[in-house]
Amino acid sequence: MRQGSQPRFLLDVMLGSLARWLRLLGYDTLYFNEGEDSVLLSRARARRRLLVTRDRELAGRRDAKGVILLRSPQLCRQWSELVVACNLRPDRNRLMTRCGDCNTRIVPLSREAARRRVPPYVHATRRRFRRCPTCDRVFWRATHVTGIASRLEKFLQAARLSRARAATGRRARRLP
Repeated sequence: MRQGSQPRFLLDVMLGSLARWLRLLGYDTLYFNEGEDSVLLSRARARRRLLVTRDRELAGRRDAKGVILLRSPQLCRQWSELVVACNLRPDRNRLMTRCGDCNTRIVPLSREAARRRVPPYVHATRRRFRRCPTCDRVFWRATHVTGIASRLEKFLQAARLSRARAATGRRARRLP
């Protein structure tokens, strides 16, 4: 990975929730819910991505270079482990810049173009819209964004705490 560049991830079947949240945090994250271990390793290498898994056998393979093994089944702890393993420094400017479903960067959509794509009330009460060029979903800031933003803020706090604890050699404390 180049200095200052963001890591690109490939997550396996055990980490679907983490994949979605990484995308919402702005990380380029592919998710594969099927395939043999050798196929996953091959795809990660070919696409120059870090393979992230909870599968100990996969991580322990001799040909498993660039594989990150997460131990926790809990989403927030998985995030903390990944922060430490990759020295992640999430950027608030990247939050919600990727489609949570397909990983594509979302782009602005004019209010006029959104008119025929969103409910009338949404068009009347919202000014900014974005669209995924791959799956064609339309996004706007709705009430659920507050909950997402709150959860993302917890991830950002967990990242700071995990990095601080890793720097001092102490174990990360239990996170919500």
